[in-house]
Amino acid sequence: MRDHCNTKIESQIGAARICLVGNPNVGKSAIFGLLTGRYVNVSNFPGTTVEITKGSATIHREQFEIVDTPGVNSLIPMSEDEKVTRDILLAERSESIVQVIDAKNIRRGLFITLQLAEMGVPFAIDLNMRDEASNRGIDIEEKVLSNIFGIDVVSTIAVQKKGISSLKKAALNPRISSYSFTYSPIIEEYLARIEEILPYGNISKRSVALMVLSGDSTLKDWLLKNMEAEEIAQLETLRDEAAGKISGSLSSAISHQRLNIVNDIARAIVTKTSGQRRGIAGFLGEVTTHPVWGIPFLLLVLYVIYQFVGVLGAGTLVDYMEEVVFGEYLNPWAEKIILSLIPWKFFQELFIGPYGIVTMALTYAIAIILPITTTFFIAFSVMEDSGYLPRLAAMLNRVFQAMGLNGKAVLPLILGLGCDTMATLTTRILDTGKERIIVTLLLALGIPCSAQIGVILGMFGKQPLSAMMIWLGSLVVVIMGVGYLSSKIIPGERADFILELPPIRMPQFSNVLVKTVSRIEWYLKEAVPLFILGTLILFTADKLHIIPFMQDAASPLIVHFLGLPVEATESFIMGFLRRDYGAAGLFALQQQGLLNTEQTVVSLVTITLFVPCIANLFMIIKERGMKTAIIISAFVFPFAVLVGGLLHKVLLWLNIYS
Repeated sequence: MRDHCNTKIESQIGAARICLVGNPNVGKSAIFGLLTGRYVNVSNFPGTTVEITKGSATIHREQFEIVDTPGVNSLIPMSEDEKVTRDILLAERSESIVQVIDAKNIRRGLFITLQLAEMGVPFAIDLNMRDEASNRGIDIEEKVLSNIFGIDVVSTIAVQKKGISSLKKAALNPRISSYSFTYSPIIEEYLARIEEILPYGNISKRSVALMVLSGDSTLKDWLLKNMEAEEIAQLETLRDEAAGKISGSLSSAISHQRLNIVNDIARAIVTKTSGQRRGIAGFLGEVTTHPVWGIPFLLLVLYVIYQFVGVLGAGTLVDYMEEVVFGEYLNPWAEKIILSLIPWKFFQELFIGPYGIVTMALTYAIAIILPITTTFFIAFSVMEDSGYLPRLAAMLNRVFQAMGLNGKAVLPLILGLGCDTMATLTTRILDTGKERIIVTLLLALGIPCSAQIGVILGMFGKQPLSAMMIWLGSLVVVIMGVGYLSSKIIPGERADFILELPPIRMPQFSNVLVKTVSRIEWYLKEAVPLFILGTLILFTADKLHIIPFMQDAASPLIVHFLGLPVEATESFIMGFLRRDYGAAGLFALQQQGLLNTEQTVVSLVTITLFVPCIANLFMIIKERGMKTAIIISAFVFPFAVLVGGLLHKVLLWLNIYS
């Protein structure tokens, strides 16, 4: 491997580095997972909020550090993600670079290939998703592409784990591309003059000169670190001279000439077979984004999720876990063991009392929440793996435009159905500060996390379907209304909507299993300790007689304004620690017959809107700042109670559930 590289770079872990580079949605993460396994390190790239994923891999008995770089459409950055990927290549020379290309979108990938060739870095090409390209009637001549660039080209189908051994072999034998091409005479003249001034670095002088001519302002820090002020001034003078001799912008001229080369290469390597094999996947791909038929399909998806999570998970599985596993075995065993080992009543109640760690915390967390979240995790992973989520974003783009957003905003909102804390982190994919603030507000206000929505679906599984429709309709109206008003109040502009749509795929059982197990592991590590903490708080409050005081203080709102039993106060208090804990408390009240249908709807609308959990609040502070977090919280608390109270009055007036 090192015979093909000019330098040998050892990473901090003492292993050679392999960087995965490519456009968004080309399967880099799947390739990364197959190379590294589950144990990875995720950290922010220095000086940015962009996360970099790293892991170790053993290939042919040699240890490597694998780096999954952010997806890019160009190595002349237009976004923070693209800047990070470019800076990784610019700051430290990697032993090997693997460019992952979506085989059915070869032109988009070749635009990056040209830039890697110009950089003079050792790399290989992986044509991923070859099966999807074939299904579209696209055939790529790998040998021709390999000969053009003078590097190894392999094919993979990552989701089926095909071609990985060939990929590993290519990664061990990267080569600096022998391909070169010339720009227009004026550009070439100034490239040569700029190259004379530039210092040597980890990428070629020519590629840096192209960035300078393109007006890449993100290169400024590197230039200041590696050049004198007089030399930088010379670069700016030369760039201005070149710009004056070309009609239009230099950046557009360079991109246009690159695209012409890409089209020439694509014509040489791509052939169309007899036609696209449409099949059921092609049919579903059209239906899921259709302006008319996409809505019934979405409703069908929601109904299936309701049956799977709400009926099977929250009904059958919860009943078995709560009544049989915990009711007949674990809780009676725990009671016998605690009573025989601990003679003090205080400590007995700590474990098996009304607010006991076993009888409340673990029963809620394992018997009630875990079956529901597991079924929801499975359903969510299937939607992810099938490629449906980005299509949902495209279908709902017009809806989000009314809120000063675009369809891309649906992605963090849908991820919020998994975890609002992590979804708040993913608002970084949005292009403007205004969009990030609006989506952060909507996540905190009206998007229930997986554990909470699982419990909610479980509660509605025991109610008429109209109850869930009222809950869902209330949330939609609130989200649309708050989103629209916030778009008018919060200053800033909306970005254009550009999103790559993957094809509809049959979800792979192994992928769904890995994602589900990983999320269950996260739940057990992160959520269960908070359930125990919440129970300890309730136990302490009970012993200090604080709960009756809080119930009395909150009764005007809980009982008279919301129309709920006073016992619901505990659920709203604990919902701040964990949204699902609050919902689980309401679930228990429903099981005890303390909530009728109208109260179930009102309580679930209120607690869904009530407050972000404490972990999400900390993430809002981290991402948006303390001031924004305080404003969001100050709005959410009273607004949730107001909506719940108004809904209670409306339902009583309409006399729907009398």
